[in-house]
Amino acid sequence: MEYFVSFDQIPLVLNVKDLQKVLSVSHNTAYALIRSGAIRSIRTGRKYIIPKDAVIDYLSQN
Repeated sequence: MEYFVSFDQIPLVLNVKDLQKVLSVSHNTAYALIRSGAIRSIRTGRKYIIPKDAVIDYLSQN
C-alpha cells in the first residue's frame, strides 16, 4: 500500500481508495464520511470524486 508523505504528493482529485490512504481509515469509514457530507464529494455514476481541498477542510475542522 502506497502512503503519501506530504500534502504536495496528494493528487488534486482523490478517489475513495486515495481517501482511505490519506486518512488511514477503512473502506466503510471513508464511505461513511462521504455519505454523511463530512467530506465534500461529487458522485459520477457509481464513483465518488473527492477534491483535495475538501480533505484539507475536513482535517482543519476536526
